[in-house]
Amino acid sequence: MTPRFRSKLPDVGESVFTVYTRLALEREAINLSQGFPEFNVPEALIDLQRKHQLAGRNQYAPTEGVPALRAAIAENHRRLLGVEVDPDAEITVTAGATQALSTIFTTFVREGDEVIVLEPAYDSYVPGARMNGGVTVGVPLREDFSLDWNALDDTLSERTRILVLNFPHNPGGSLLTDEDLDRLEALAERGDFLIVSDEVYEHITFDGERSRSPIERESLRERTLRVSSFGKTYHATGWKVGYVVAPTALAAEYRKIHQFVVFSVNTPAQHAYAEFAENFDYYDELRAFYQAKRDRLRDALARSGFETLPTKGTYFQLIDYGGISDEADEAFAKRVIREAGVASIPLSPFYADARRAGTRLRLCFAKRDETLDRAAERLATFARTVG
Repeated sequence: MTPRFRSKLPDVGESVFTVYTRLALEREAINLSQGFPEFNVPEALIDLQRKHQLAGRNQYAPTEGVPALRAAIAENHRRLLGVEVDPDAEITVTAGATQALSTIFTTFVREGDEVIVLEPAYDSYVPGARMNGGVTVGVPLREDFSLDWNALDDTLSERTRILVLNFPHNPGGSLLTDEDLDRLEALAERGDFLIVSDEVYEHITFDGERSRSPIERESLRERTLRVSSFGKTYHATGWKVGYVVAPTALAAEYRKIHQFVVFSVNTPAQHAYAEFAENFDYYDELRAFYQAKRDRLRDALARSGFETLPTKGTYFQLIDYGGISDEADEAFAKRVIREAGVASIPLSPFYADARRAGTRLRLCFAKRDETLDRAAERLATFARTVG
């Protein structure tokens, strides 16, 4: 039966991450699908949260966030990006990046506004825009997941309200470059649109590279809302604490909606992050930690029959199975769960047109070494069987 009262997204089903994690559980497969770490939060961070809980910091935080955490975020921007941010007027602490993004769309998207997303696009962008009457327009990235500036230039219109960027890119692992910022500055001169920059993997980059942020350029900063999260950085995806950095005028408008969506965010966790963020050596350790895992998985799959694509950031590795099978990616991913006992994520849900996905699957390598080794062995055995 058709329900009398339907949501604003009646045609949307479960998230692809929910679906494939459930399949992994049902089949008792090694779960390299959903992007959560298999290891625990740093013990010192747990101790800090407990300290603040015992100190009685368990009631509502200010809606814009605990002052000490906003100050720590501002210091992070100064030291790592060379950007001065006003902690009082320009930083808002959120219940993770997904809430931050959803509230941005609710705040700024009106009926008929166009929201440009870069495909493959993380699966919360399109629903977030559509729930608020927006029309999403997909612009495919190049084969190496870099920006296709000619395609983006052709797509920009008078109706463009928001351009969503996501670098380090999930699932492609590409980074935003200085040349990209040059091109973005030129593009911004043509249109009155906002930039939403999803940078939740900002601290997970490899081979000495880092991803650039639009707020590093003054001409772009005035129109950019930068979104990040502590979950990926500190292996604490379940704590759900993130933030939005925006110029004062945009932050003021954002906070008008934010206060009615979530009001405030986990108070003891905010205090814990504020103290722990003083350890800037942690970021170098994190990059080395994940680069070793990326390289371990790539080496283990080197002669498996799966092609490993380059990844410069995030904790995801794309593999191409075109040399093994020409099946559609969702069918092949489910077959890999059944026959190999390894769960991955197909790329087709990240595209408006599933045919663009090709023969690629996403693996999460935020796992223990023994998990990665077992998964790679199973995939290699499976590939030989199929081949």
